[in-house]
Amino acid sequence: MKLKMLIAGQWTDTDSTLEVKNKYSGDVIATLPVAGQKDVDAAIAAAGEAALEMAEMPTYRRADVLQKTAVLLQERYDDLSRTIAAEAGKALKFARAEVTRAINTFTLAGEEAKRIHGETIPLDAVQAGEGYFGFYLRRPVGVVGAITPFNFPLNLVAHKVAPALAAGNSLVLKPASTTPITAVKLCEILLEAGLPAHAINLVVGPGRTVGECLVSDPRLAKITFTGSPVVGEHILRSAGIKKVTLELGNTSPVIITSDADLQVAAKRGALSAYYNSGQVCISVQRIYVESAVYEPFLEQFIQATEAMVVGDPLDEDVDVGPMIELKEAERIEAWVKEATTEGAMIETGGHRQGAVFHPTVLTHVSPEMRVVAEEAFAPVASVIPCPSFADALEQANRSPYGLQVGVYTRDLQRALWAIQKLDFGGVIINDTPVFRADHMPYGGNKRSGLGREGLKFAIEEMTNIQMVAIRRDS
Repeated sequence: MKLKMLIAGQWTDTDSTLEVKNKYSGDVIATLPVAGQKDVDAAIAAAGEAALEMAEMPTYRRADVLQKTAVLLQERYDDLSRTIAAEAGKALKFARAEVTRAINTFTLAGEEAKRIHGETIPLDAVQAGEGYFGFYLRRPVGVVGAITPFNFPLNLVAHKVAPALAAGNSLVLKPASTTPITAVKLCEILLEAGLPAHAINLVVGPGRTVGECLVSDPRLAKITFTGSPVVGEHILRSAGIKKVTLELGNTSPVIITSDADLQVAAKRGALSAYYNSGQVCISVQRIYVESAVYEPFLEQFIQATEAMVVGDPLDEDVDVGPMIELKEAERIEAWVKEATTEGAMIETGGHRQGAVFHPTVLTHVSPEMRVVAEEAFAPVASVIPCPSFADALEQANRSPYGLQVGVYTRDLQRALWAIQKLDFGGVIINDTPVFRADHMPYGGNKRSGLGREGLKFAIEEMTNIQMVAIRRDS
């Protein structure tokens, strides 16, 4: 399958191409052109031409495009699910869940487009404001550059594209080079839904060239990025004066208290640690268990882990497929070996077959080990005993990251204590940090990022406040 980039309403080719492979079989399933600087420049120019048209488009028309997109996504449900499973290596059952979420994301964006508004400001609250009437509006920022990751090639694209269009912006989209097929299909759907041709532009290529051109270009008013902290820091240094939203990951902890339902927590914890091969910003990585229930929880968690079916993601029964690239499976294999050299024990898993790394449970880990201290982004979870709930809270907080955290407890006082003490963008009680509803505010503290996603909140990040003060004629 030969695909093209989308620039200024035209499907465009270049002399340089990249191959997209089925992550399980290794077969080439598509080729795409690689953008050069001239292509990126043309995409930005086209988006700039569309910015005024999008800003002046009536709200009901923007909402209509977004709602029609949701309908078309539903019509292409099976094709999109299989595309995600093939190009991302995500188990088909979870690929289907992603398509459902993307449908919800566009539906919610269409609804939120109708709720973008300002409010009045009582300027006469101070002496200087006497005789003035004040209010503010929210106006689109202009051209948005969206740089998206491989792990949710549809829904994380949707979380950048949908609110940008709802707010009246135009876009240049750079999907991950390992998973661009789904983004191409989404752009086809957006145009079919009636989006002005220049309003969405898609370019493909490495971050160091294509991404850098986008980030540093002064014609862009906003960059929205999901990826690693290292790249996020580089974006902040290169972006200049423009809005930036960064979602940069986590070393997601879960706290299991002595009063928790251990069976529920173990099954949900295993699913949350290993689906999509642990390649989710909020995948469970650190599990802190009160010592009184450590052994029974560990036993049940190992059983739940070993029940995960590993194999071809296009198989209906499979839970865990390959990692996105062989080098990533080799990386986590090296991390696990390093941890065992330093005293960690492998309770189950710990072995690799090509790009597939089997779900792995580690014990006897220390806070300094990379499998604990750094984002693993792999199907590896460490189970750690804690003498008290207070100690578990302290250890969960002991991280430079703060995206989301889960706490299992039936004790209301403990739940309130956790909410007060934990420095995370999201605190999930009686579930794991993998929980996300697509309209809630989503984003992290500390090195986990800047700003928030979730439709209403992303729209706020993609608009500017315009203050209006009207002096009464005296």
